[in-house]
Amino acid sequence: MRNVSVIGSTGTIGVNTLDVISRHPEQLKVFALTANSQVEKLYQQCLEFKPSYAVMRDESAAQDLRERLSGYDIEVLAGAQGLDDVASANEVDAVMCAIVGAAGLSSTLAAARAGKDVLLANKEALVMSGDIFMQTVRDNQATLIPIDSEHNAIYQCLPETHSSCLVKAQCGLSDLGIEKVLLTGSGGPFREQPRAGLVEITPAQAIAHPNWTMGPKISVDSATMMNKGLEYIEARWLFSASAEQLEIVVHPESIIHSMVQYSDGSVLAQLGQPDMRTPIAYGLGYPERIDAGVKPLDFTQLTSLTFEAANPKRFPAIALAQDAMASGGTAPAILNAANEVAVDAFLAEQIGFLAITDLIDSVLQQQVVTPADDLEVVLAADQEARRLAKAWIREQ
Repeated sequence: MRNVSVIGSTGTIGVNTLDVISRHPEQLKVFALTANSQVEKLYQQCLEFKPSYAVMRDESAAQDLRERLSGYDIEVLAGAQGLDDVASANEVDAVMCAIVGAAGLSSTLAAARAGKDVLLANKEALVMSGDIFMQTVRDNQATLIPIDSEHNAIYQCLPETHSSCLVKAQCGLSDLGIEKVLLTGSGGPFREQPRAGLVEITPAQAIAHPNWTMGPKISVDSATMMNKGLEYIEARWLFSASAEQLEIVVHPESIIHSMVQYSDGSVLAQLGQPDMRTPIAYGLGYPERIDAGVKPLDFTQLTSLTFEAANPKRFPAIALAQDAMASGGTAPAILNAANEVAVDAFLAEQIGFLAITDLIDSVLQQQVVTPADDLEVVLAADQEARRLAKAWIREQ
């Protein structure tokens, strides 16, 4: 029996994680559930899964949940410290790190410091503090399993020796006979729309992804393809990949989730339905395979699998992310913070769709990049980027 803490259980990844867990009551048990402010949703999850702990990031919401759970043997904690505590508790075997954005950084690092099986669905931990995070994983002998469908696909296509080699920084991809990692992306809902036609795009249109069911922030990132830019940075850290060893390929059908090209000419690909329960089940059951509740592919029904190059002029967010990774230091943290503010402003209809990347570019040009060798420096850069981003919005 594995005890699992689900950090961010009311979001899309959290809900899918609980769906997989519910299919394996003899193998998986929920130790803790956490949410930001959705009291009713977390309350219902607590009634179903009966965790030992529930955490609300918001203090007033935590008090509300305590009152609702009066009489149940569930302790309710509050705030960032509560998240860290249930991510690092001795009883926990695996932690699903599913809080979107910078808010999930602290608890993800706490799980790594405690040597847990870190199921990483929060890409921002690596985007903001890649070197710090990977060193924390190595120093504490944590097991790191990426849950993003693309990185999980790459992970599955690597040799069995990769976990003890790449994560421990004892080798590079070329040492494993790998020439290139191919990171696929659907291209989002506006892949074929002329850029000039994106001026009037609404939040409702941007979050209507053609293949995946995701939260609003990640859906907007998919529409701008910033999600692929962030995944590019994440993949560079996860797989010790150089810029030359990583290529972004647009694959509209979202059937091939990513590929690994070997030096002998072979290309290994991981295929499956566009359903996050597949990589989630892989992480929860690792190293075994467990049922995810996902319908298998019917290859007789696949009409085509198409691919095209990712045009950085068509999707400037990709180029912004690649440039930030090349700059190093705090640049990726600045990029991430500016993007979070920009997406929030777009969803609130304060700025237009094309202004998202304009804002990010402006912040990156204004803010001085410094070495990211200390978490406090990273967090300070994050806050300064948010200040500059909000100032940019006010000036529009």
